[in-house]
Amino acid sequence: MNLTTRILTGMGLGLLLGLLINWLGQSSFFPVSAMEWLQWALIDGVLDVIGKIFIASLKLLVVPLVFVSLVCGCSSLGGNSRMGGMAVRTLALYMLTTAAAITLALLTANLLNPGIGMDMVSTAVFDPAARPALKEVIINIFPTNPIQAMAEGNMLQIIVFSILMGVAISRCGETGQKVQRLFEQLNEVIMKMVVILMHLAPYGVFCMLTKLFASEGYSAIADLALYFFTVVLVLLLHALGFYSLLLSLLTRLSPLAFFSNIRPAMLFAFSTSSSNATLPVTLNVAEKRLGVDNSVASFTLPLGATINMDGTAIMQGVATVFIAQAFNIDIGLTGYLLVILTATLASVGTAGVPGVGMITLAMVLQQVGLPVEGIALIIGVDRLLDMMRTAVNVAGDSMVSAIIANHEKLLDRELFNDRSDRDEYTPAANTEQPKSSL
Repeated sequence: MNLTTRILTGMGLGLLLGLLINWLGQSSFFPVSAMEWLQWALIDGVLDVIGKIFIASLKLLVVPLVFVSLVCGCSSLGGNSRMGGMAVRTLALYMLTTAAAITLALLTANLLNPGIGMDMVSTAVFDPAARPALKEVIINIFPTNPIQAMAEGNMLQIIVFSILMGVAISRCGETGQKVQRLFEQLNEVIMKMVVILMHLAPYGVFCMLTKLFASEGYSAIADLALYFFTVVLVLLLHALGFYSLLLSLLTRLSPLAFFSNIRPAMLFAFSTSSSNATLPVTLNVAEKRLGVDNSVASFTLPLGATINMDGTAIMQGVATVFIAQAFNIDIGLTGYLLVILTATLASVGTAGVPGVGMITLAMVLQQVGLPVEGIALIIGVDRLLDMMRTAVNVAGDSMVSAIIANHEKLLDRELFNDRSDRDEYTPAANTEQPKSSL
């Protein structure tokens, strides 16, 4: 089996085993002492350890990969005046997709009415973390100590420093060319580390999903089924509908080929619930399967993993309607327009803040006068929805990257349209990268 098939197998087996363990824990004939031992030894023991080690290994690669890859890309483009235009187009596309996501979420939620008849628990409490002021967010984008930024994993500061360094290298003549070659060699070594790690992915995915469904089961979904499936429906409509339409209109590329090519990255995003942790895989897939040149992918994808939150915006839109209906509060057309504006700007303004989804949702609710404690109603199913949201986020990052590469004439369309059964992590697939024409 190729890697994608093995990951899908690991996901399926993990889901089934997790549900079986959850059912045994709720059944009366299974001894309580045996279930406690199973919980301690298997779920909180072996599975939890292996899953956390796998996530830690992925995160290990994020900072060096983003730094080295982005320096390589910017040193290739830095001497060209088109880089500024590419940055503006990338940011504009990310904001467009986010605005479209939350608009679609609001429309669909108002059609399905997931909160009608919901009995709000008056004792529910949610205490959101403090959101930094916009002034502080802007200031903190620029690093005072790049080593500290890397140690803390502050992605926006790492991106700014990498861009500055890449542009400086591109303008240092012969010395810059020597440094650029060094970074290209480092990038090749790091990508080989990604290849090694990816072959362990099916086991990590199996352990994480087994633990998740053993703990959650399906009972968490039952109480909020309409809300849950409304979010899932909008995620599917946005990814399969809007992304396909945008890709077809702007590039004339096949959406079917696009989703076929990025499925390894979406599977990893679903399993890890983290765009940053999935970034090594997304970069590899964009270059080896989509045909996006490294000079584009190394800029658009780290930026998208940091600020692009289409899936989170969808959750915020549906959750806003759900909470408004649960409290019988009509926020009106003006309120919904304010939700669209606030959530779109928040996707950039709160980048790098831990727990950004719930923090920005609390901010959106406050803006339209809805009770923030309503968030406590949806926390129970948010873990499962977060997996799907992250997969949509990664698909959006990859789609924007392909559009930008196509506009810059740095997309290998032959590689993109290659429909052969490729295992993107085998040495045979490690083909020569398309060269930049700039």
